[in-house]
Amino acid sequence: MGHLSTSERVCSKTPIPGDASPPPLLARRAKLANGDAQQQVRRGEDSSPELPPRGKLSLPQKEDTAKKVVPQSIVNHVPKDQINLEEYKRTFIGDNVLGWQFEAPLKWDKVIQISLLHIVAVGVLLTYPLHRLNWYSVFWAFFVGGVAGFGVTAGAHRFWTHRSYKANGILRTLLMISYCVAGQNTLYDWVRDHRVHHKYSETDADPHNANRGFFFSHVGWLMMLKHPEVLRRGRQIDMSDILEDPVVQFHQKYFYVLKVIFCFLLPTIVPVYLFGESWSLAFAQQCLFRYVSSLNFTWSVNSAAHLWGSRPYDKRIMPSENIFVSVIAMGEGWHNYHHVFPWDYKAAELGNYKVNFTTMVLDGFHKLGWAWNMKQPSKELVRRILEKYGDGSHVSQGLDSGKDYAAIGASQMVGNVHYAEVPDPELEYDAESSSTESAKLDENENEGERMKKSKKMICT
Repeated sequence: MGHLSTSERVCSKTPIPGDASPPPLLARRAKLANGDAQQQVRRGEDSSPELPPRGKLSLPQKEDTAKKVVPQSIVNHVPKDQINLEEYKRTFIGDNVLGWQFEAPLKWDKVIQISLLHIVAVGVLLTYPLHRLNWYSVFWAFFVGGVAGFGVTAGAHRFWTHRSYKANGILRTLLMISYCVAGQNTLYDWVRDHRVHHKYSETDADPHNANRGFFFSHVGWLMMLKHPEVLRRGRQIDMSDILEDPVVQFHQKYFYVLKVIFCFLLPTIVPVYLFGESWSLAFAQQCLFRYVSSLNFTWSVNSAAHLWGSRPYDKRIMPSENIFVSVIAMGEGWHNYHHVFPWDYKAAELGNYKVNFTTMVLDGFHKLGWAWNMKQPSKELVRRILEKYGDGSHVSQGLDSGKDYAAIGASQMVGNVHYAEVPDPELEYDAESSSTESAKLDENENEGERMKKSKKMICT
């Protein structure tokens, strides 16, 4: 969740015939992130080529949708990253640096950029002249950080990735601008990576697979090439809803300009001209301290919220309820719940706004009429799920709070198996998949048991 850049090295510009098939059809509704990865693996699906991370978006075309009006500049765009997967797999050999063997080739430009950014930020922080601290500038930095966080949590995450509510053009524009303040990658890349993460969480197809450790899931995944499965599965994600959104199209077309203006220039200029701050200190506050903090707060959802905490809703998965992440990530740390009900606009079961600032603001926009169709599961559905799969730490179950529920959940997980999330009731699913949440979850549970038995047979 959240990244500076996700572009990959092009291994071969000459595609192998039949290597990539057409993009998903526009008529097909986005499945977002609720599918069963094991079902997808058994069916052997592999479809469209990965679309470009920057520049103009290429919109899938279909003969029977010829009446749809699409900007010609978007139609004519040729994607930069049509990576030949066969060649990519063949050359996917981890780098060896000073005896350290990595699982993937390193992206040295990102290694240098991210490392240097953090080193400079820490160095400036340690030498910052505290006697020149301007509290107006400090409050401004917190405000800008909050805007950036809201753009990520309410915009890129809850709205564009999971479609957990609907928004009018004004709110969508505000969400896009707020996301630009965060200074992360394009909305298209962010949404695609996060949908893949949910659909294949903690498998090789997960861009920031937490099974590979804290550092990898936090920031290391940005410093090395993606696992081939991430690219393959990413090409299967239906992104037609993102391609059709004019706000996203505008963001994609002017990505660099918007990022520079809203993430770096405006936040730095305001304290200089309004609060009398010096250029050097304003730059340090906004382009170093605030920006680096914002990035790490977002990354913590991928790392800390997948490794530490309780699992009251599903003990079989790694995502956990982590209050510290919820505080710094504006309500995104209730992650065990979120991975079970990803389409809930609250991203948590909480009935109030305690450490869920994003939900409070969204409810405000709902009262204004700018946001509507705020999705959330029934209390009965939540109760059934947590009683069946939870680790017993839910407040309604009143069990011993001294137990190490995180350890219990981890010990009962089935390797790298991804369990299906409770599906969004508004979406249609493949005929081969069950339409009820209980049957889908049982189906995955049976798959996990089959894998356990097969492992035992191999060992014996």
